[in-house]
Amino acid sequence: MAVDGGVEAASSPSRHPPNTLSQPRHFYLAVDRLPFKMETLVDLLGVVGRRSGLPIVVCCTSRDELDAVCSTVSILPYISLSSLYSDLAETERALVLERFRQAALKWHQNSFLSGDELFESGEEEIKSPLVVVTDVCLPLIASGESPLPARVLINYELPTKKEIYMRRMAACLTSDGIVINMVVGGEVVTLKSIEESSNLIVAEMPIQVSEIL
Repeated sequence: MAVDGGVEAASSPSRHPPNTLSQPRHFYLAVDRLPFKMETLVDLLGVVGRRSGLPIVVCCTSRDELDAVCSTVSILPYISLSSLYSDLAETERALVLERFRQAALKWHQNSFLSGDELFESGEEEIKSPLVVVTDVCLPLIASGESPLPARVLINYELPTKKEIYMRRMAACLTSDGIVINMVVGGEVVTLKSIEESSNLIVAEMPIQVSEIL
């Protein structure tokens, strides 16, 4: 889907239970030009981030891009932002991971409730927890760290190798989660290569983004 600087948002997305499929779903969002990329991310979060408490992870390749994303996303009132970077203290890292996991658990529990049930339970609309992370700071599953159970994983910077793509999924996504790949220009070829070598199906993201949530 070519995006000329915007994503069509649903005005008032309804709450749906998690997808019953046991495998992640993969989509791509093609941005016409690099200058539109950050604006498109904001538009995208204007849809997915407004789902009350929806746990989201944004993956970047470099620290510079992480800083740029955090600077922009920090002003969004419906997002609760955290980040994982190389010089973050271990205690802070553990706190970020634990807070996100607790928020994701709460979202998962509430996602089975209807609007009326949420009202009766006293639950209010809450900010969506979002963690921005670079590849070198992904949760270390092999070292005993638990993965980040995000419902939506946004590859703001597409990895060049399938191994990194799969590692992001293992470290940052629930088994029935959604991967959204933001691609610019020649990155479409890279994504196609990852798709074929990993036996994945990466579909074009629908204009009404709420349809996939």
